[in-house]
Amino acid sequence: MADALTLSPAAAKRVALIAEKQAKPAILRLAVEGGGCSGFQYKFDLADAPEADDMVSETDGVRLVVDAISLDLVAGSVVDFVESLGGAAFRVENPQAAAGCGCGSSFGI
Repeated sequence: MADALTLSPAAAKRVALIAEKQAKPAILRLAVEGGGCSGFQYKFDLADAPEADDMVSETDGVRLVVDAISLDLVAGSVVDFVESLGGAAFRVENPQAAAGCGCGSSFGI
């Protein structure tokens, strides 16, 4: 599946850790919402279970779920977990994003 969304091993490890602390399943939901400094912004949450129309990807036993509408905007992306001086965050490497922002949490098409 060329338009699949993948979770990097580093991100999978971080989701597993957060899920364990919160006693929840290791399922990360990625959604795209209007807003942010470049038009769209990424939203991350732990999910209890995938929804019926979700695309599900699995890395090291951790699932990444995305709804069908958001998938159109993030198809082909890799969700990574990056630690830097500015802090630690999930980052979406989105090949469709024509414009991004310095914070890495919003994008434009």
